[in-house]
Amino acid sequence: MNSAPALLIQQLTAKARATAHARSSACPCGAATLADHPDGIVVRHADTVAKAHPEDTDPTELTSRLALAAHHPGILLPPLAPTPADLHGRLVTFWPYGTPVDPDAPDAAPWEAAATLLARLHRIPPPPGTPTMRGPAKAAHAIARLRDAAPHSAVPAVLRAWDTLPAWARAEAPMPHTGTLCHGDLHLGQLVRHPAPEGPWLLIDVDDLGVGVPAWDLARPAAWYACGLLPPGEWARFLAAYRAAGGPAVPVDGDPWPALDLPARALTVQTAARAVAKAVAAGRPLDEVEQSVVDACDRMATVPPQLTQEHAK
Repeated sequence: MNSAPALLIQQLTAKARATAHARSSACPCGAATLADHPDGIVVRHADTVAKAHPEDTDPTELTSRLALAAHHPGILLPPLAPTPADLHGRLVTFWPYGTPVDPDAPDAAPWEAAATLLARLHRIPPPPGTPTMRGPAKAAHAIARLRDAAPHSAVPAVLRAWDTLPAWARAEAPMPHTGTLCHGDLHLGQLVRHPAPEGPWLLIDVDDLGVGVPAWDLARPAAWYACGLLPPGEWARFLAAYRAAGGPAVPVDGDPWPALDLPARALTVQTAARAVAKAVAAGRPLDEVEQSVVDACDRMATVPPQLTQEHAK
């Protein structure tokens, strides 16, 4: 780690400590760095979490996203402050700590809770001025990182699959509809129990929250299922819970894939691009899971995508 990120983590930790002590005089003073990657640096002090957002984060859009989380505390984890703070040019937000999903207990993964929260989120009328959901932009960023990486034998297959996607899924054109409030980056790491440790599940991470195509929020588990990484039973539970909660991204019954196919392809390409870029940077071969998503990209280039149908109302 070079000195700049190390200094930022030190200062962010100090901010989290100050915020935690202001909230409670009985602070147990437990501290940890929860994440340190390009999408953000996250530190915890006792029951307070501080996040330094990416350098290019728009302050007006982030404030709008914080307001959405504050106004829907039964779906999104509410922030501790309504506006971001500035820490040496980085926007910083503060949150209560929640218990994350246990990665070592896959049988207890809260697929039904995730699907129900998504459906409830998708049914919220977005207020005027809500920013655009950033899912396609994140996929395009992953492809840019892949292009900048050193040569790798998997790169052509990933780029061929990327080229089969429509312009909106590559963030090169507006999305076909933007009337639905979406999370933008749904995976099990985006859920916590709050109050910790046994409170209800809530969605976290508002960086990509906005209006867009709701099927994007179902696309990562759909892609994992299509790649053989998510068992059929768990996918069926997720899809059934989303439908039961009135989610608008797919029809209430019948085949969901005309709505899910394109977003699932985009998330497969994004996942493969990130995997290859990380493997190249680490100087290691792809592991079995990473190779499976690259193989899926190779197949995608020869199988035309299903026609997308409009289900968000």
